[in-house]
Amino acid sequence: MIRHHLSDALLTGYSAGQLPEAFNLIVATHISPCDECRARLHAHDAVGGALLDSADGVAVSDDSLAATMARIRAMPAAPRPVRAERGLFPAPLRDYVGGDADAVRWHSVGGGVKQAILPTAPGATARLLRIPGGVSVPDHGHNGLELTLVLQGAFADETARFGPGDLEIADEDLEHTPIAEPGPDCICLAVTDAPLRFNGLIPRLLQPFLKI
Repeated sequence: MIRHHLSDALLTGYSAGQLPEAFNLIVATHISPCDECRARLHAHDAVGGALLDSADGVAVSDDSLAATMARIRAMPAAPRPVRAERGLFPAPLRDYVGGDADAVRWHSVGGGVKQAILPTAPGATARLLRIPGGVSVPDHGHNGLELTLVLQGAFADETARFGPGDLEIADEDLEHTPIAEPGPDCICLAVTDAPLRFNGLIPRLLQPFLKI
């Protein structure tokens, strides 16, 4: 059961196409299995559509429709979708990575923790984290927004417990020490729009190399 969901601000930004690519990825990955947030997104889309319907029209050239249809006809045919077997990653993340968790190229960052930075446009950074059960992430604060979506396992911090499908939203007011629950590795998709603010000296020294 998913207990921690997207905020209205994130859903509005996603619906309006105003979020950075990395944030779009984590929102799409969360709403894929989350019926509640998917329904809320449809409501935001409906409001946006109503606003467009009430907006003043803009004049276009007489041949704009014909030119648009010609461009559509000139596009190569889309490949036939292949139904993927059920895996750990929801479909948006699986499509983005090019496979499931076994396709990820993990890199060690110390303490048994591994990460994989995903290529995204400027504005925010997306990474996959793999944290062994019982291991904690160094205590830190935030210079911006950090979204963490649990894909496998669970972690807990000073605010709550987060299991599969749960999304933690951390801003400048939160300082925490996430700890992975004992059991299977905690695999998360994490997105940040600013560097973290580590309290310990060693994490601060390693931060430029880890790009977090």
